[in-house]
Order: sequence, then C-alpha cells, then structure tokens
Amino acid sequence: MVKACILSVSGPELTSGEAALLRAQGPWGVILMGRSCVSRMQVRRLVADIWEATGRETLIFIDQEGGRVARLKAPEWPLFPRGADYAAIHARDPELGREAAWLGHRLIASELAGLSVHADCAPVVDLPVPGAHDIIGDRAFGTEPAGIADLAAAALKGLAAGGVAGVIKHIPGHGRAFADSHYELPRVTAGDNELSKDFDAFARVADAPMAMTAHISYDAYDAGRAATVSRIMIQDVIRGRIGFDGLLMTDDLGMKALGGTLTERADASIAAGCDVLLHCSGFLKDPAAILAEMTEVAEAAPHLAGKAEDRACRADAVARRTEPFEAARGWRRFHELFPQLGAMA
Repeated sequence: MVKACILSVSGPELTSGEAALLRAQGPWGVILMGRSCVSRMQVRRLVADIWEATGRETLIFIDQEGGRVARLKAPEWPLFPRGADYAAIHARDPELGREAAWLGHRLIASELAGLSVHADCAPVVDLPVPGAHDIIGDRAFGTEPAGIADLAAAALKGLAAGGVAGVIKHIPGHGRAFADSHYELPRVTAGDNELSKDFDAFARVADAPMAMTAHISYDAYDAGRAATVSRIMIQDVIRGRIGFDGLLMTDDLGMKALGGTLTERADASIAAGCDVLLHCSGFLKDPAAILAEMTEVAEAAPHLAGKAEDRACRADAVARRTEPFEAARGWRRFHELFPQLGAMA
C-alpha cells in the first residue's frame, strides 16, 4: 500500500536509514531539495536508489520555478527566468508572453525528465499586492488574475508536454501575506471582494493536476487557522468556489506557520481535506533529525485511497506522457527571448 505523503532525503546520497524508511512506508512521492542536487549523474543515481527502495517508479518532485527558487543550480544546470520576467513580456505582447512561458517550462521539463524527475512544484499563481512580504514578489506572473492565469496555463502545458506534472501554488493565494509562512502564520485581513481576485487566478487554472496549499489564515473565512488545516478553506473555497478537483498537497509540514507536533499537523491536514502530506525538513541539516521527522510524518500519513488515490493516478498519468520536441531549436528561441540567460544555458 502507498502512503499519502511526499518525503525528502537528507543529501546527495540515500542513507541506509532513509532507504529502510522508504521501503517500509512506501510514500507516494519523494521531493528533492537543493541539498540533494549536485550533478546530473548524482541525481540520476539518487533517483534510481529511491526507486529501488520503494520498489516502484515513485513520482519524484522538485521546486524548479526559475529565478530564486531553483533547486537545480548553475553552472551544472541552466538558469531560467523569474515569473516577473515572463510577466514583462506578456505585458508588451500577450501571445509572445504565452510562448515564452510555454517554452521556458518545456525546457525545464526536459532538464527534469532527463533526471527522472516528473513533477515540478510550479507555477506560482499567487497575486502579490503592494507592501506584502517578498516571499512571493518576483516569483509571481504579474499582479492581475487574468495575466497570471494566462502565463500559468502556458507553463503547465509546457511542463506537461515534457512529461512533467505541474503543481500550482499556493492555493487559495499567498500574495497578500505580510509575513513568511516558513517562520510564522501570516494573517490576511482582506475581505471577500479583494480575495475574489486571488481566487479567480486559481479558478482559471483549476484543471491543473496538482496544487499546494497556503499556510495562511484568512480572517474573512476561518480566522486564526491556516488554509492547510481548515476544512472551510479546502472544502468551501478551494474545492467549491475555485473548483479545483486535482490532487491537493500541503505545503511543507515542517514550516513554522503550523503549530503542534508533526503528527498533529498531519492529522489536521488530512481531516481538513488535503490528499497528500508534504514534508521537506527544510530547516534541518542533521540527517538523523531529518530521518526522525520524515518517519513521524510517514507514520501519520494514511494509505492513499478513494478520491485521493484517483487524483494521484490522474497526476501520475500527466507525468508519464511526453510530446516530441526539438530541444536545439527550443534553446535557440529561448536565447532570443531571454538573451541575458543564454550564456548560462
């Protein structure tokens, strides 16, 4: 049986303890952090070891947005644009903006698929507002719902064309947060009229295969409770108003926005309606401590079943299809669109 969780690993090589955990618990997915990405050969070997431990071609995730959120770093891997860079092109020429977003993410997909990584925690669909915390900032595809969604849809199509399933984030919207949810629970005081813009951006890409929750409290709906653990936010807003019916994963359960133990966070997330638990151990460096946290989350995760399993199967299917692509031609066009990045490609 597969567990409804996505776990991480502590470094560039799978430790014996991690292998034993993956073998015993069988997580649905594994996410690679920057600490696990040194070279192409090393990542391929790590993925092969993960698959051997789980006994199947477990879906491998990564955060590769482009810009400042990229686990695959130059010079080993090419640089990719920020969301704001795509937005700037789209503002001048929407059709060209869509082409750029599709192509950039099709090339990201080529890089990821070559490593047997078939799920990307991108694109960002958050709508930033003036004065908000910079945790979103230039990662966003603009400041208007229609433009953001236009580029996000193109990005999702580019990833899918390369056999990579995208994860829209951070649903139902992180752009109004005035704090970093890695360290505390942000409180959004905006009313329904304002938040309708945030929801609209996500509604326009509600057919995405996967989405990641926001560890944000929304006073207008469920004050003091993060959306990740709020049944109101998940059932009424994300599933109902936004209309998202893909696989819903938590943001990292290790983030300090959520109180209580990891087990309590996991239980609350599943009870609220999340399909899958995500845990990255991003604050830790000691492999033993990371293993201990992963073990706690894995043991708290239910087996993947029912609607959650159906949604996982749909997402996995996106990650198994690849359309023909002339990479050399794609890179030439990419260099024309983003000449400042060409030297690193």
